[in-house]
Formats: sequence, structure tokens, C-alpha cells
Amino acid sequence: MSLIRALGKDLEARSDDSLRALFAARPDLISPSVPDFAALAARASSRVSVQRALERLNRPQMQVLETLHLCTNTDTGHSASAEGLHQLIRGASLAVIEQIMGTLQELALAHPAAPPHGTPPPAAGHHFYLPVGSLKDVVGIYPAGLGRSYTELVRLQPAFAQRAVQLVSELHRNGFAIHNATTPMEAALALQHWTSSPEALQDILAGAPERTTALLARFRNWAMGAVPQAQRKASVTTEGADVGPVDWLLARGLLVPLDAAHVELPHSVGLALRGGAVINDFTLSPPVPELGRTTAALRRNAALSAISETLRLVSELLHAIRENPLATLRSGGVGVREVRRLSDHLRIDQGAVGRLLEVCGLAGLIRLDVDSSAWVQPPQLEWLVLPRQEQWLWLVNAWLASERVPSMVGQPVNTAPGAPSGRAASGTTIAALSASAQRPDAPVVRKRILEILHELTVEAAGPDGTAPVLDAAAVLQRAEWSQPRMARRFSSLIRGVLAEAELLGLVGSGALSQLGSALAEDNPDAALAILGEHLPAALNHVLLQADLTAVAPGYLAPALTEKLLVMADAEGQGPATIYRFSAASIKRALDDGYDAAGLLEFLREHSATAVPQPLEYLVEDTASRHGRLRIGQAASFIHSDDEAALRELLAGPKAVQLGLASLSPTVLTSSAPPRELAAALRSLGLSPSVDGAEPAAHLRRPSAPQESPRPVYTAPRMAPAAEEVQAQLDVLRQAGPAVGHYPGAAGSEAATQLGLEALQRAIRLKQPIRMNVVDNLGNASLEIVVPLSVGGGRVRVFDPAKDTERVLSVHRIIDIEAAEELRQ
Repeated sequence: MSLIRALGKDLEARSDDSLRALFAARPDLISPSVPDFAALAARASSRVSVQRALERLNRPQMQVLETLHLCTNTDTGHSASAEGLHQLIRGASLAVIEQIMGTLQELALAHPAAPPHGTPPPAAGHHFYLPVGSLKDVVGIYPAGLGRSYTELVRLQPAFAQRAVQLVSELHRNGFAIHNATTPMEAALALQHWTSSPEALQDILAGAPERTTALLARFRNWAMGAVPQAQRKASVTTEGADVGPVDWLLARGLLVPLDAAHVELPHSVGLALRGGAVINDFTLSPPVPELGRTTAALRRNAALSAISETLRLVSELLHAIRENPLATLRSGGVGVREVRRLSDHLRIDQGAVGRLLEVCGLAGLIRLDVDSSAWVQPPQLEWLVLPRQEQWLWLVNAWLASERVPSMVGQPVNTAPGAPSGRAASGTTIAALSASAQRPDAPVVRKRILEILHELTVEAAGPDGTAPVLDAAAVLQRAEWSQPRMARRFSSLIRGVLAEAELLGLVGSGALSQLGSALAEDNPDAALAILGEHLPAALNHVLLQADLTAVAPGYLAPALTEKLLVMADAEGQGPATIYRFSAASIKRALDDGYDAAGLLEFLREHSATAVPQPLEYLVEDTASRHGRLRIGQAASFIHSDDEAALRELLAGPKAVQLGLASLSPTVLTSSAPPRELAAALRSLGLSPSVDGAEPAAHLRRPSAPQESPRPVYTAPRMAPAAEEVQAQLDVLRQAGPAVGHYPGAAGSEAATQLGLEALQRAIRLKQPIRMNVVDNLGNASLEIVVPLSVGGGRVRVFDPAKDTERVLSVHRIIDIEAAEELRQ
């Protein structure tokens, strides 16, 4: 029976609670909803869905599933039981294997099946299982780290097939206990039988060179290895006493060359090296890393210090960008020159500037202006005036939800698409705010790393309030156990995520802070409460000095910092920032709308000391020389000798709309272009004439203010809503039997998957199938062919009736029946 049909029947027989648990664990099965159990089984068997499900399995579950894959044959229906798996997994009890198999069945990754032909009926409570059909494609060619069989290597490696017969003949002639062979397949079977048990392999290795055992140990967990000149000729007939371990193994077929630089350890040899067991390191307990300790006070103070410093630097960065927008490179991102300028301004290294720019970009504090191709601060940015704890939560929410990875800035650009890092031929690096710092899986990996940090912190929390210091190695070790299929993603992002978490105060002194624990549990309100309790209150005053400086005795309120940066230049680092007043900075404040009286009043209000006389003189002297020349903006002007008409126009209802202003009794200016101004005047009954021509194009369009909404983090969706699940259950229960006779509804999801399953199985077994094929005129014809390969939307088949090969387009095949259905 088709595996999809069998799975569909198993799903239909389940209770509603069992299906709810399945949808919670695999939400993609009902997104979008499915019409019946046939479509549900087809989707659960698809490669993409199975791959997502495997990414959530821990190591023991993966080990059992891979062993099930190695012990079964979905093409012939050869199933396996928990007892059979127990014999191949050392360190696991039968009860544990049965429990894990039950979990895999609940996840629709395996389903009950009939015992293999000739096997006695199982006792009550004992079941045989088959995995989903696409598991082989998802797991890969080396399940559990074991290589392929000799027969498969002979079939897929033409060079080894040519060499296998000669290799077996040489072994047979030199007295080895191996059957002679005349064909490549016979040679593969002879080699497989020769190395089929640990005892037989030990006898073979008894005469091996000294370093052979150490070399084979490197293949214990993975079947492929790199060997220089792997395809060199090695023969037991011509080898000398000083033969090396690689040549010795190649000459006996214990290593099979794949290409000029790689070899593979065949399945039977790898299994014999493991003592006949597929899994030797099975354990239900995750590894416990050796961790250092830190006190709660150190952890809290480090986290709060990082938060305060990050908020201060972000405020200064935004002010600098508002004054001088960041130019972008032609290839995207911010160049080294701009980063160096900001580095000098903020007194921090360029790497830190790149990370801060990324944080500002992903939080929406800066945006790319399409007209000027520069990064600017949005007008009326709410973040600048929020309390510090709310500023922090804004940044953290944006970081958790963003697909950008700030820590990737400065890493070498990779030439391979989709890979996180690696050096390109040109040696270029990832620029801040460029597209290369994008990782679609970043939110999921980031959230999972926080959860692992929380798990390890809870497990290793000390009774005296100490917390474990968690490094990348400890987190990665736990991640590789809890989700081994995602280990590569974790390894590429773990160090960067920890550095970013430390920047945002989620990690302090190497340990997960209380804030990080609250966010790992999806409780931002608790994090805000903790931060409000422990974060020192923002100061609203400075100490004015006679040397034209203002000293901040701590972290200032965001609104005060924003205004101080307008009238003074920041110097130094940390909470005790020094703000220096100068003629240029006072001019900047005057340009921003302040006057001398307003500046001095502000300084008196926010200074714990009296305003020094030198600073007061500086403000008054600079203000006295400011504004002697004034600059305004006008797009057109109106000139007329009729002063009364101009006064009437200036007082009329159109004055505000046209931006009219009087320069003299006979001249008005307008913010409207000449053509628009002329049209408005004509609508008032006047007859103006236009001097010159209006410019054909504007250098810059006026951009409408863009809102910067506060980001709200929502955890990656792991389970559908209860209402959605119930609606799906109602549809499934009303749909009738799980799988009827194929093909079902033409073009349906189930029909497509069933046809593809039958086609791929026929290719592997080299069996005929019956296809209903439509020609160019829409005429359908039934054909019995043997499919050879499928790919790129085409199927290559052998037609026995015409003794020819043909290529058919997949979209012209509307019906497929498998070989067993033809015989029934």
C-alpha cells in the first residue's frame, strides 16, 4: 500500500486530542487548511514539512528515527519493531524505544505497518513501523553517520564498479576468505558478506599497519573523509611491508574512493566498527557542561551598565545622524568613511559603531531616504522622549523580531549564497545596513538560544544566588543535543547572538540576566518591572563648570540628553559624560530655534550650580552676532506696482496656502512654484504673467513624514490558535474516508503527492507504471512505461512496447498507477 494512504488511515483513526497535539507540534500541516485526511497525509509526507519536523527533534529521537530508517525499506514494505531497534541501540531500554516510537508516530513521522513477510504476528501491544516516504531524502545519504552499502556504491560510483571485480579477485587469489566474483554486483555482495560482522572485521584488521585503527576511529561518527589522491591504485599483490594505512584499506575495499580527494567507509564496515550497533552513545539526559559562577550583584550591575551605555550611545548616534545623514554605498550599506566619522564622534571602535547602526536600523530609529539615498532619522521620533526602560524594550523587541544580524557586520562576505559567513575572493566584508546582514532564520535561532540560556541557568542556579557563566561552547553543546538538525545554524550565529544579548543587557558578566530570563519566558512586562526597579533613576541636572563644560554626574534623562547635544558637544565615555560649549555649538542651538534668554534659562533650570560667567558671556556674545543675515525659502515671487492689491492678496484666504510673505511693499514671495502660483492667482480673477520658465525637474521631492511605530515583539508562532484547530477538525471529520481510490480529485494536493510517490518508487524498483498522458490536443492515452528519472518538470521513461526512451512533461501526466495496483 502507498505510504501516504497508510498514513492517512492512521491519521483518520486518531482522536481529536491526538490531532490537536499533532497540529501544535507541526503547525505547517494546517497552514493553509487541508480539505481531508488524504491531503493532510500528503502534506505530512512532503519533504519540506518533514524537514521542519525533524528540526524540532532532540538527539535521542533522531537516533531512533535514523535507526528505523536504516532497518526498513519503504519500497518493499519491510517494517521494523521496537524490539528490533532495541538490538541496534546500545544504552536504551525497550520501554524507552517504545516511548520514542510512540512520539514519532504522534508526530506523523512514522506509522504502524504490517510485519515483514514471514514474521510471526506480533504480540498484543507490540507494533511494527514504517517511516514517512520522504525521510530518506531529508536525512541524507549518511543516516546515523554510516555510509552507503557496497551494492549502492557499485551502482552509483562507476569507477569503483570497474575496480570492484579486480579487487575481489586479488583478495581471493591472496588467500582471503572472500568469495570470487565476475560482476560488479557480485563483488559488492562478496565484500559486504566479508565485512558483515565485528568478528570478521577484527580478523581482517589483525594484519593491518600500526596506525590503521587510529585512522578508522576518525570514521566512527561520519562515513566520508578527505584523503589526498584517493583514487590511486592500491593492490594487495604489490604492497610492501611499509604500506600505509590508507593504501592498506583501499587495497582491501574497506575504503571506497569517491573522487580524487574523498573516500567513504561502507555501511557494513562502519557497522562492524561500532560492534554491530547503529547507535553507541544513546542517552536521554542532555550533556551537562562545566560552568563558571558569578554573583547576582555582578550579573545585575553588568547588565544595567550595558543597558545604560547602549541607550546613551544610541541617543548620541541618532543626534549625529540627524545633523549629518549617512551616505550609502552604491552596492548598499554604509561605507568605512562614514563609520570612521561616527567612531570618532562617539569615541568607540568601528565594530561597535556597525552594531549600533544595525540596532538603530532594525528598530526603525533610522531609515533610508529614497530621494537622497542617505540614512536619516525619521521626524518626530517617539523613541527619543520615552523613559529609559521603554527605550530599552523598544530596542529588544525589534532585535528579537528582526531578520537582521548586527554581529555579522565586519565579517567577510561569502561568495556562496545563503551561507552566513566566509571569505570572498576579493576579501570584502559585510557593511553596516547592507543586505548581506540578513538571515531569515535569525528570530527563531535567537529565541531558541535565549531559551537554552534560561534552561542552563535554571539547572545550574546556586542556592546562594550565584548564576552560571554561559559561553558559546556550553550553549552550542546543549543546542546540538536538543536540536541536532539545527546545529549548523546555531554554530554560525551563537557567538554573535551572545554578543548582541550582552549589548542589550540580556546577558551580564557572562550569565543570563533576570531580564533575559523574563524575555525567554515571553514576559516583557516582568522585564520592564525588573528594569524599573533596578535601573538607576535618570538624572535631570548637570554640573556647569567655568571651563565651558557641563559634567553629567550619571546617566541623564533622554529629553535632557537630546537638548544638551544640540547646544554642546559630548566628550568622554560612560555615565560621566562631559559636554563642551563652544561658539559653534551655541550657533547650532540658535539655528535650532533657541535665543540667548531661552538658552540661559534652560541651563539655569538643569544645572545644580550657577551658570558660570564665561558661559553666560559666550551665549550672549554669540547670540548678538547671530542672525544679522537671514535665509528663507521661496519658490517664486510676485512683483507689482499696485501696493494695495498686494496687501489685499497677502490678507486673503490664499496667503497661507501659497506661503505668501512680504519682502517689500511691491514684492511678495511664495513657497508655491510659478505655474501653481499663477493658476491660483488666475482663480482669484487676476491676470499674472510668468517671467521665465519653470524648471522641468526638481532635484528633490518633499517627502511626507513617515511614522516610526513602536515595535512589538511576538514570539515565533509554534502552535495554531485553538479556534483554527477546531475549524480544521470540523472540516476533516466531515470530509469522509481518508483516502479513496487514486487519483481522487484531479490536481489536488493528495493526488499530486500520491502520483509523485508512485513515480519515485517505480524509479527505485525499476518497475512499470501506467500513466494517463494528455497530448497537445487534449487527447488522453494510457501508456505502460518504466520510469527512469524525474527532474526539472520532466520524466524520462522507457516504453517497452516501442523499445525506446522518451521524455514526458510532468504537467501532461494526469494519472499514475503503481506496479502493485497493476497486478491486482
